[in-house]
Amino acid sequence: MIWLEGLIILACIMIGARKNGVAMGFAGGIGLILLVFVFGLRPSSPPINVLLIILAVSSMAATLQCAGGLDLLVSVAEKILRNNPNRITVMAPIVTFVFTMFTGTSYVAMAVYPVISEVALEAGIRVERPMSIAMVASQHGISASPVSASTAALLGVLAVHGVTLGQIMAVAIPAIFIGCMLGAVSVYKRGAELADDPEFQRRLKSGELTAQENRPAYVPTRQAKLSVTIFGIAVALIVLLGSFKGLMPSWNVNGKLVRLSIPNAIEMIAFAASFLMVLTCNIAPGKIAKSGVFTAGMTGVIAIFGIAWMTDTFFLAHKAEFIANLGGTVQAYPWLFGVVLFGMSALLLSQGATTSSLMPIGASLGLPVSSLVAMAPAVNGLFFFPATGSAISALTFDRSGTTHIGKYVLNHSYQRPGFVTCISSIVIGFVIASFVF
Repeated sequence: MIWLEGLIILACIMIGARKNGVAMGFAGGIGLILLVFVFGLRPSSPPINVLLIILAVSSMAATLQCAGGLDLLVSVAEKILRNNPNRITVMAPIVTFVFTMFTGTSYVAMAVYPVISEVALEAGIRVERPMSIAMVASQHGISASPVSASTAALLGVLAVHGVTLGQIMAVAIPAIFIGCMLGAVSVYKRGAELADDPEFQRRLKSGELTAQENRPAYVPTRQAKLSVTIFGIAVALIVLLGSFKGLMPSWNVNGKLVRLSIPNAIEMIAFAASFLMVLTCNIAPGKIAKSGVFTAGMTGVIAIFGIAWMTDTFFLAHKAEFIANLGGTVQAYPWLFGVVLFGMSALLLSQGATTSSLMPIGASLGLPVSSLVAMAPAVNGLFFFPATGSAISALTFDRSGTTHIGKYVLNHSYQRPGFVTCISSIVIGFVIASFVF
């Protein structure tokens, strides 16, 4: 029966991933019904804390967007890139990584892709080089963000083992940043120069490449500046309280000291920051619910709800069998679990859903928390199949045609920087984790 149940789960994941979006969560519901009503498995508890954290931080990021804060960040990114045109292949991934890490969403990175393309063209640099690593860096920035769905899911799993948000960030931020820089090195001289690229020359001669119209200079509003300030303070508070448990309020309950949990603190701070932005930036609440960032966040909540609940139910029912048959192997070769994380993320196209579904299994199999934190970047296998919004956007915004999907689909521009960044981030993460834990 365990094999049949496993096939059902895999089928639900693959079908849901093919439909994408909220359909992934709905597919998890089908799988749950079959597991519970047909095979008689007892359902596990839904990952409520993880879902609430994602709901809260998505709301905060959406409020920032409605206040004009994301537009301000994009304008800052544009200035940075235009001031360093000849170093665009290195600067582009730094900008997309840092901005995604700060906001917890790759929305900002997608808005920067047209700028990357234009700056590279003006500097005479093959656009594929900065564009490919910038897209990969934006995805990996999710795993280094204290306010992303993926980090929320990881913290939800590891907090019960005494792991703090500060420890996760101490490993993830430097490891993934160095990994992104190595990814940039891997594409620094990739492909033919623009003067020798046949597709670029064809577009040039046919008139497809025309000069872009000059846009009016961006003037940040008071609301935009204020919203970024409030958002930044909220992120700093989350990292501070998540790193030092002693700062949390505590109560004596039946003679036992009980502290406020990190997930609850994150939820409180995110909602409080959102309300402060609504009050001080004069934002209509209805506009927040209709924003692109809020929609993306709620899509993630539904996807994680269904998929993570389904997989957790399956593993809980067969936990003893998995530990007996796979525990020793995974502990001896922890990189195998990293391969599973990568493969699942490539199917689910969601770092948060992958982390919520598989990290609890890794913890139950006896993998050290240091290994689980080091392998967190493995959930960024979304680049493997070029089907995400980020990958397609980066491809579309490259007017030169150098960023491409190959004849065999998988031989595309993102594979090399993607694998270099992912693998090196994990290896470096293991090294750093050995000092942090």
